[in-house]
Amino acid sequence: MKLIRFGENGKEKPGVITSSGVMLDLSSSISDYDEKFFESGGLEKVAALVKDQPQGKSTVPAGARLGSPVARPSKIVCVGLNYSKHAAESGMQLPAEPVIFFKSTTSLIGPNDTIIIPKNSEKTDWEVELAVVIGKRASYVEKDEAMNYVAGYVLHNDVSERAFQLERGGQWVKGKSADTFAPLGPWLATKDEIPDPHNLRLWLKLNDKMMQDSNTSDLVFNIPHLVSYISQFMTLLPGDVISTGTPAGVGMGLKPPMYLKHGDKIELGIDGLGSAVQHVVSYSNSLK
Repeated sequence: MKLIRFGENGKEKPGVITSSGVMLDLSSSISDYDEKFFESGGLEKVAALVKDQPQGKSTVPAGARLGSPVARPSKIVCVGLNYSKHAAESGMQLPAEPVIFFKSTTSLIGPNDTIIIPKNSEKTDWEVELAVVIGKRASYVEKDEAMNYVAGYVLHNDVSERAFQLERGGQWVKGKSADTFAPLGPWLATKDEIPDPHNLRLWLKLNDKMMQDSNTSDLVFNIPHLVSYISQFMTLLPGDVISTGTPAGVGMGLKPPMYLKHGDKIELGIDGLGSAVQHVVSYSNSLK
């Protein structure tokens, strides 16, 4: 199944894309795709609704805005330096253990919403990533059981302000958490839609030029490892997002480095998870 949330920002409704490509409005039966939904067998309920869907059931209005396919989760956990070539272009050693950091949930936006370069930013960057959505409470999970805790997968642009992240002291979270820095979607694909999440092409274009083009087969730490590892340090709740890292081709790694500017257009996608288009505006222009 492909889960979507649609409508005005802050007033999104749950929906689903059927196997025939029809976008159905499920708001009369489902409250939202949030922690309660995932922990209470919500995916099974949606499957039953789609299977038994009568003709004439409400469809999503044409041209409706898509929001993040999951409502604001309890946390967004990100993994750094999880592709070897990206670590090399960043001038950092490949980690012996996963590098993990948080991204504020207030940075979450829809897949085609506008990215705002934050006030005082000098080095706002792009990062296409495969994100994992947790389906049930996970604590001290073993690797061989980890995939049982995965609800599905989603496309993520882990937008990053490198000066805030690396030059202002403290943790990376400062460079990762500005408003609009986590475009997610267009849809959440359940596990059955993605037979092998470790063999997916992921790519990103900036102003129609390919900047990132890689495959999740190059992950340093795979999804079972990440779910198990992170669950040793914190409880993962249903609906939580784990973003698994970005491949080479980010602006910071170019020679000379290149960063986002007002008027830029980003396109990105992952096999089976759709694609998204994000336009970039400066903070000052976003106030006009």
